[in-house]
Amino acid sequence: MNIKQATTINEVIQLLDEIIEESISEQSAVGLFTMLYREVTVKIKEGIQIGSFQNGERMEKLDVIFANRYLKAYYQYKAKEKASECWEFSFQQAETFWPIVVQHLLLGINAHVNLDLGIASAEVSTVENIKDLESDFNQINIILSNLVEHVEKCLIKIWPTLTIILKLTGKIDNFFIDFSMKTARDGAWKFANEFVTTPEEQREDCTQKRDKRIAEIARLVSNPGYFVSAVFKFIRLFERGDVAQKIMNLKIIEEKKPECVVI
Repeated sequence: MNIKQATTINEVIQLLDEIIEESISEQSAVGLFTMLYREVTVKIKEGIQIGSFQNGERMEKLDVIFANRYLKAYYQYKAKEKASECWEFSFQQAETFWPIVVQHLLLGINAHVNLDLGIASAEVSTVENIKDLESDFNQINIILSNLVEHVEKCLIKIWPTLTIILKLTGKIDNFFIDFSMKTARDGAWKFANEFVTTPEEQREDCTQKRDKRIAEIARLVSNPGYFVSAVFKFIRLFERGDVAQKIMNLKIIEEKKPECVVI
């Protein structure tokens, strides 16, 4: 299979649209994260156009390198080639029944932020100037965090009784705090600063070691303990609509804020 890569942010959006359409056609849960990521990319593009970032040209370059890591992993998996371990696990989970929508989103975010974002940030920087990127780096994470929080709030509105139970036990707070965007952001930024100082000949080994650690987090997202897993399974049994409908519902959520639809 041809591994498609983008050269501009418009091409990123176009290729993400292709994956979303393919996911809808194949009833693949891969499209859930891809839809969320598409919205992040659109908002980054809008931010570049209105001057929200310190360096728009650098931001587009970062966005393309960042996206191409996801695109490469996706096409490798589709071709039954070895993708990075954390992406491989995320794609495998997309083929199973039990993960709920939020878990699919977190699995994608885990791989893309905790592994890919740090590498992409280092690749558009040098040891001398990576500090200049921090503000724009944080802006990407704010965009992503706001979108994820909105989806989580919609889930809470859909399942108010279960939310009360989870909050009383402290379990839902622990689950999302353990995988908070702040934790992911801080870890990715630390990794970016480490990776930018790594000699070229050692970067592949560094990437593989980081990949294994992020794959362990993915397994925790997939299996967050007996109680939370049992509740998620209960939610999953009563989720409405097929995968294609859930993908489109995520699009509706972003287009019609602050309304929520059943996912």
